[in-house]
Amino acid sequence: HDWLHTSLYPSPLAERMASRCGAIKRRLWLYLLGMIAILPLSYAFIPKKAAILSKGYLVGELWHSSPNNQDSSEYLKQAQAIREEIKKLETNLPEKKPPQQDASQEEGESAEWSLKGKKVLVVGANGRLGSLVCRNLLRNNPQTKVLAAVHTIGIDSPTMRGYERLSYEIGAEDGIGMLGAAWSENRVATFEFADYMKDFNLQNCRLIDVELLDPVQCGTITEGIDCVVWCATDFNGNKPRAIAGLNFAFFYRALANPTKGRVEIEGLRNILNGFVGNQRDEAWKKQGGGLDAVINRRPTRKPSKAMDFVLVSATPESFNDFETPYGTFHGLKREGENILRKEFPSLNSCILQMGRYEDNFVEENLDIKIQEESDYANDSIPGKKPARINRRDAARAASQALTKSELKGKTIRVWTA
Repeated sequence: HDWLHTSLYPSPLAERMASRCGAIKRRLWLYLLGMIAILPLSYAFIPKKAAILSKGYLVGELWHSSPNNQDSSEYLKQAQAIREEIKKLETNLPEKKPPQQDASQEEGESAEWSLKGKKVLVVGANGRLGSLVCRNLLRNNPQTKVLAAVHTIGIDSPTMRGYERLSYEIGAEDGIGMLGAAWSENRVATFEFADYMKDFNLQNCRLIDVELLDPVQCGTITEGIDCVVWCATDFNGNKPRAIAGLNFAFFYRALANPTKGRVEIEGLRNILNGFVGNQRDEAWKKQGGGLDAVINRRPTRKPSKAMDFVLVSATPESFNDFETPYGTFHGLKREGENILRKEFPSLNSCILQMGRYEDNFVEENLDIKIQEESDYANDSIPGKKPARINRRDAARAASQALTKSELKGKTIRVWTA
């Protein structure tokens, strides 16, 4: 019953399908008639004799209007002779070699590294060494941005002196100040920049407060950074600041949260993780965020033409070892150096082990002396006076290390006296 119903009373869909099939049949008939009409015409243009090409060249008779087949065979012999002569010439030609590139160019390094157009992060900029590093970078690199990362616990805390030290060293307080007369009704204090301050390049310096033991803050301040100079430390000499300077703010922080971490270890790792992570994200964005970028994590990171990371440390003989609840002075310094070497080997980095800082008894602007770790690691000279260096020369060495490609991947001892 259903079959009879569908056949006698077709649905609208069946009617549409039938009409479409009829249209397709009509088109096929038209194509067939057209081919039949064109077939006789095609024979008028087909050569009666066809030559088949072997290895890309003609080996049969050429079809042309001349009835003489001897001319065509002569042409073929001449062509074959020319081909053989070309082969001989090609065999005598010297082998084409790709242009040789210098090993440094293959790695994306230039003969001279530069800080032009770079943004440098100075960690611990409110310290005595960090403030001098900022000063050196600003005055010797006018086209370089400097981000000075400082740390304070509170406005009334002794650590607030770091702002004053940084402001003094970079020259922000060298302007011309004016104070109105005491008997004036409108007594106004003014401060203007002097003409000689234009070489200080203060417009290139940006100040930011950061807690190095907070990974989120460390990741934020390392966005868009090209190079990092690490000058931060928990120690004053070989003693913790809370003990050496009777800094109750640091002492209270250590007691309130003893597991928060150490600047030399957890703080350093936070900065390195933030720095490398932001570089990977930037490379991922430049590649378009494809699957290859997700798999390789660091797919197309452009090799930098400057040192990525400079870690300022201390030589083993600079100070006597000092025991703390979180480790010894020398143990923490060496552990921080191993973090940079082993956990972040892809970075262009170097470690500067400075001699003992002596600002009063060692002159500045002396020749900087360097020695690789491999040359003195096994030397044990008991009773020898430790190497010393003025902080201004140490800051100069740390700033210059950013553009010295020969220091890449090395641990260097630095001193002047």
